[in-house]
Amino acid sequence: MQTKPFNFIATILFLVVSVTVFSQKTAALGSLLDRNSEFIFPQAPDKISKALNVKAIFYEDANEEKYAKWPIKTGLELYCSLGKDNTVNEMFFVASDNKPVIVEGLPFGLVLNKSTLQDSKTKFRKYNAKTQKLAADSEFPDGSKLVFKKGKHYATLFFDSKNLLKSLGLTEEMIDPAAN
Repeated sequence: MQTKPFNFIATILFLVVSVTVFSQKTAALGSLLDRNSEFIFPQAPDKISKALNVKAIFYEDANEEKYAKWPIKTGLELYCSLGKDNTVNEMFFVASDNKPVIVEGLPFGLVLNKSTLQDSKTKFRKYNAKTQKLAADSEFPDGSKLVFKKGKHYATLFFDSKNLLKSLGLTEEMIDPAAN
């Protein structure tokens, strides 16, 4: 009779662990990151498509600026503006339709919807990371933005009001806050 409660508890524990493990997804960025888990620039859209096994969607904005995006099955979406000869020199990582899916394997070892503001502040302190509170009318009301420069690129991390990472941008220049 002693084995029944043990089996029941073990089964419940296994189910809880399984749900947690299987709800996390990997971004599959492997060949696009260097050994320090930093995104490699410049890139070609075809190489990104091949690495992600997703066809790029190309589009233009009202100013005829060219962009590409890659919606991945994990719920992660990569998008960027395209430079001369369609080169990729910046990249943005967001959850498709702001889904609450946990996606690991991002640049710098970050995990979407899991990395916290405090952990990121500590991790990027050596790069003089600056934190800014986001306004109530922003995409992440009462959230925060963490910005630092590493090498030639600026990294901008956006956190929601619960201090969970929601978006990551890698750019060659600081983006004007007035730009949408």
